[in-house]
Amino acid sequence: MNIVEDKELRREIIVDNYQHPMNRGLVEDSTYLKENTNNESCIDNLDMQLKVVNDKIEDIRFDGEACAISTSATSILIRSLIGKDVMTARKILQNYRNMIEEGEYDPELLGELVVYDELSKQPNRIKCALLPYQAICKMLNRLDES
Repeated sequence: MNIVEDKELRREIIVDNYQHPMNRGLVEDSTYLKENTNNESCIDNLDMQLKVVNDKIEDIRFDGEACAISTSATSILIRSLIGKDVMTARKILQNYRNMIEEGEYDPELLGELVVYDELSKQPNRIKCALLPYQAICKMLNRLDES
């Protein structure tokens, strides 16, 4: 049985990434890009950092206060992107957004991120799931500008 079919496994992945998020805590390092992202309609307020070396995502970090969906989505997105080249990361990010917004996406490319494939049924949670996406995209776009 895969993640999408197993509702209990889906819930466990979200809860585990909320309670034990990957790469929580910022670092003092000027080589990281920084971005703040927040949701005006709730408590979600995340500071994120991104480090790219030789066109490869070496590290992504975050801190702040956020709901279970924002925190777990940030954790899983971080795990999905670290080690990827920037072009692959952009493909993952676009597929993730497409999935959240009920568009076409490649579930194989998304891995554990598919736990959010039914999130569109809860429209008030879409912004929560897209917070880390928005911050990471902004930082990647700044790479293009430099």
